[in-house]
Amino acid sequence: MNNTNVFSALAEPNRFQIVELLRRGPLTVGEISERLAIRQPQASKHLRVLLEAGVVEVHAEANRRFYGLRRESFQEMEDWLKSITEVWEERLDRLEQYLQVMKENQKQRPE
Repeated sequence: MNNTNVFSALAEPNRFQIVELLRRGPLTVGEISERLAIRQPQASKHLRVLLEAGVVEVHAEANRRFYGLRRESFQEMEDWLKSITEVWEERLDRLEQYLQVMKENQKQRPE
């Protein structure tokens, strides 16, 4: 998965709303277009972008296609965000240690 593609796909408000709808379970293009009050071709275009970004997957049942979220994409985003969080927590811990040393040095200085 490419985080840039996923974030770019999710940045468009209609696509983000589609993802929000799909959190409750798989839906057809018609159901998505109806719930978002957009034309079916627009919904199909947005779903194609989400599919290409790896955010959704499609399953055929008889003559209907159901779109659902790809759990793996969100797990990969979560892992990526955790790695960013770990870097910032480490930096903040070092800053806190540095500030504590500075504070102790201030106390030890004669005035």
